[in-house]
Amino acid sequence: MNELQKFCVFLSQFDLTETKCRQIIDSLDDVSVSSFCSHKFDKSVLSEEMKDKMMMKADEILIKNYVYNLENQEIKLITKYDEEYPEKLKGYSDSPFFLFCKGDLTLLNQKSLAVVGTRKPTSYGKMVTGKLVSDVASKGIVIVSGLAYGVDSIAHRKCLEVGGKTIAVLGSGLNEIYPSEHKSLADEIARKGLLISEYQPNKTATKYTFPQRNRIIAGLGDGVLITEANFKSGTIHTKDYALEYGKNIYSVPGNIDSDQSHLTNDIIKTGQASLVTDANDILKDYNLEKESQQSSMFQLSIDEQKIVSLLEDGMKDIDYLIKNSNLPINNFNSCLTMLEIRGIIERMSGGFISLT
Repeated sequence: MNELQKFCVFLSQFDLTETKCRQIIDSLDDVSVSSFCSHKFDKSVLSEEMKDKMMMKADEILIKNYVYNLENQEIKLITKYDEEYPEKLKGYSDSPFFLFCKGDLTLLNQKSLAVVGTRKPTSYGKMVTGKLVSDVASKGIVIVSGLAYGVDSIAHRKCLEVGGKTIAVLGSGLNEIYPSEHKSLADEIARKGLLISEYQPNKTATKYTFPQRNRIIAGLGDGVLITEANFKSGTIHTKDYALEYGKNIYSVPGNIDSDQSHLTNDIIKTGQASLVTDANDILKDYNLEKESQQSSMFQLSIDEQKIVSLLEDGMKDIDYLIKNSNLPINNFNSCLTMLEIRGIIERMSGGFISLT
């Protein structure tokens, strides 16, 4: 560990903003712990009171012990000076100076999609989140979300179910999983994906840390998918960051009478987001595409092809399929059963049918 790395580890023990870390480092001719101890800082950079507090940990043995404790917890600390730091975050002035990580660091620089939304999704919101995430993750795109209730946890779980890779960005330290009910999910993500936080491992979540972590979610995603959310949802912060960062935003339209679709419908209407009804609406921007069922190895009958064609542009409810296929109900049910048996379609919650 060189002097710069050692000094960054020292700084990471305190609640300092990225700007403050930069100010402290820029004030030093020689960036080291010993130089920090002897330097007289301008009060606008560091007060005497804060420096005195920091001096209590300005000891090489204490720093080594701190690093040792992190390693024992399988936590890796990376800073903006480290090559593992994600390129996607480096260009933003508000990006975190430190990232505490547990898991596969290579995921930080892979193609990714952030998936966010309400903590209280409807059955429709659960269904579309699961379907879209499964299809996108199956193409090797890393799913980024925040481990919260609702859309976040559905996104992580569905990604893992199809063998995909996921990153959970926490609004707390890595040792203080919030919500606590998601501890087992967090453990699985640490084994199969990556957990990250800008906060010290033992920091508990506050109402201020969640909006802050949303900028990291927006920054890490090459695009941001919002499946269901209202205007009061913290999702609006992630959307705003994504707009500021110039990210592609994707939104799923919903029931106009549903409170949980107010934000998603509005950002489509105002042109802030692209409308999504099928994974290909997202995958095309990644130069990937879900295979068309028309090129399936299965030979479809004329009646079966009618149903499949109606589903090519996204999931539909069964009443829509009956009406628009113009098939007698007995023929329709027979075709639907055969398509399901052959794995070409699947029944979703809420009476929806989707291509697999």
